[in-house]
Amino acid sequence: MHRSIAGWINHRFTPVLAIVGWIAVVVLLGPLAGQLTDVQENEAENWLPSSAESTKALKAAETFASPNTIPAVIVYEREGGLQPGDLEKAEADAATFAEGDNIDGEVVGPIPSEDGEALEIIVPLNLGEDGWNLAPDAVEEMEDVVTDGPDGLDAYVTGPAGQAADSASAFEGIDSTLLLAAGGVVTVLLLITYRSPLLWLLPLISAGVALVVAQAVIVLLAKHANLTVDGQSAAILTVLVFGAGTDYALLLVARYREELRRHESRKQAMAVALHRAGPAIIASGATVAIGMLCLMLAQMTSTRGLGPVAAIGIVAGLLVMLTLLPALLVVCGRWIFWPRIPHFGDADPSSHGFWAKIGHRITRAPRRVWVTTSVLLAIATIGIVQLNATGLSTEEAFRSTPDSVIGEQVLSEHFPGGAGAPVVVLSRPDNADDVRAAFQANDGIAADSVTEPAVEGDWAYMEGTLEVEPDSDAAYDVIDELREELDAADPDALVGGTTAVTLDIQRASSRDNKVIIPAVLVVVLLILMLLLRAVVAPLILLGTVVLSFGAALGISALVFRYVFDFAGTDTSFPLFVFVFLVALGIDYNIFLMTRVREEAFKWGTRRGALIGLAATGGVITSAGLVLAGTFAALGTLPLVFFAEMGFAVAFGVLLDTLIVRSVLVTALNLDVGRHMWWPSALGRKEDVEDAPELPEPDAEPVAAGSEPGPQSP
Repeated sequence: MHRSIAGWINHRFTPVLAIVGWIAVVVLLGPLAGQLTDVQENEAENWLPSSAESTKALKAAETFASPNTIPAVIVYEREGGLQPGDLEKAEADAATFAEGDNIDGEVVGPIPSEDGEALEIIVPLNLGEDGWNLAPDAVEEMEDVVTDGPDGLDAYVTGPAGQAADSASAFEGIDSTLLLAAGGVVTVLLLITYRSPLLWLLPLISAGVALVVAQAVIVLLAKHANLTVDGQSAAILTVLVFGAGTDYALLLVARYREELRRHESRKQAMAVALHRAGPAIIASGATVAIGMLCLMLAQMTSTRGLGPVAAIGIVAGLLVMLTLLPALLVVCGRWIFWPRIPHFGDADPSSHGFWAKIGHRITRAPRRVWVTTSVLLAIATIGIVQLNATGLSTEEAFRSTPDSVIGEQVLSEHFPGGAGAPVVVLSRPDNADDVRAAFQANDGIAADSVTEPAVEGDWAYMEGTLEVEPDSDAAYDVIDELREELDAADPDALVGGTTAVTLDIQRASSRDNKVIIPAVLVVVLLILMLLLRAVVAPLILLGTVVLSFGAALGISALVFRYVFDFAGTDTSFPLFVFVFLVALGIDYNIFLMTRVREEAFKWGTRRGALIGLAATGGVITSAGLVLAGTFAALGTLPLVFFAEMGFAVAFGVLLDTLIVRSVLVTALNLDVGRHMWWPSALGRKEDVEDAPELPEPDAEPVAAGSEPGPQSP
């Protein structure tokens, strides 16, 4: 950040004006931010890639039924065989449902199972455009009806409507839950970091302001620019703003505290802190934001929507931490650091702290340190072979076992595997008979379940029931076979339904992994080259980030399998973890290497590496703990995907800050030396031979009215 820009804090009234301005922004945007839940789109069609065959089938099927219609499947079970009163109960319930206000079509059933132990009713519900949010209430009303039956008769509401209700319930209150969890984690860690009863409030308040601003902007874009927001991206936004925003706050506060020991005027100290730390913070934020925007290359609508949502959160955090936080710190004065108040002329404790000692230990054998560390990380990467990233079934997606999952299990015991989740086929009317014949002929479809074609306009519509579980690999094979077989009968035929939707989501996610991961790597590499003005250092740093990601993913896979006993993970999981770990991990590279570069101009690269580690090791560790803690807060949610992502990112961040950034990168700096900066002029600068063991930059205090800090290199 140019000194003239950083100097805005020196003006008499600008700090107060900045605070007043941000208060006005929060008052103005606060009501908009509160509407984030209202603009979320969590229905399946809003997650699908537009080019997927199942998406085209959904749109074509709107001719026959409202896209807001979702079937609820009620299953009754009595072990040992149904009794006469059970059938009467099911018939009465079916009549009650048929009279409901939300019914769109005929209520089918009750249908008895072949073993005589279960009954099935299919109820088409139309809950309107807000069906996702209304599903829990509608299903609860149905449960009140069906559970009031004869003793020994169990009843469950399942099918797509039941699953939607359980998913909506899992997301219910997600914003407040994560806000409290993330805020609590940040509060505790800041108290430990600063050991001050008051200082922690300023970063926390600033993060809260950033979240309000980000949410309001996202709501506006969702309403007026077709930005897709869902419960997943809203959850990630909260932890990202609190985690990354607090990281930026920690870096700025650490540099401000350092400068308060060298400048009598706290405004001058802040101006130098912004001048020195500002470029690293901006570069870090820009890297994360641009990395997130790479998600817009995705076919998956939900993944594509997460890109701008996350980028907006990062940019909001940057703006607030570089304007509101400095103003709050300056207005509050030095006392805000009580009881560890930095006084003018105090010595810098980092020169003899923990990370300074670690740096000196690494100097004994830097090559052995980085080779050993790299080998251990590479070994940890082998655990990736245990990562089953092929998607989660409905049963596997929840950390508990909701009623809809129990109902699906009961259905599969007594009815064909695909009961309640039919395969949908659409064809041109002229070819409908041939398509139906081919549909019936497939071994994976119950032949007597295929309906007669219903013709409307340019399409003929029919359904069939899978003989296998609808979310199994065998079911996906049936979908592939049908698409190939029906294409011979009608090239325009479309195969859709719940199973086809899940299959298309998995394949789109797999394609997104192959496209977005290389794009993020290229973006990160280019930004590092521009920032460090070198080629070797960015390539080495990028290698450490990839190695760190591989180790984190490998160890996480082992933990998921052998500790948490998770069945697998979502297909998009590797992509999300990669983007967060690489983009956020680069933050710590930038924090460290910009300081190393700054000091290398004075003392040479090896001396600069030790000074950089001593000066930034503590703040990088604190930042990593905060970011890891906020992502770990995702574990408070009842969905396996969030628990897995929270663990993997939290573990990866800790690995990055404690081992990769502080030990591996420092050892590489010491071993490679000035060649890290090739081909820039700094790559030709030898170490200063007569430099003190660990020189303190700007050691002379600067009295009020003097120049704010040294000339930048």
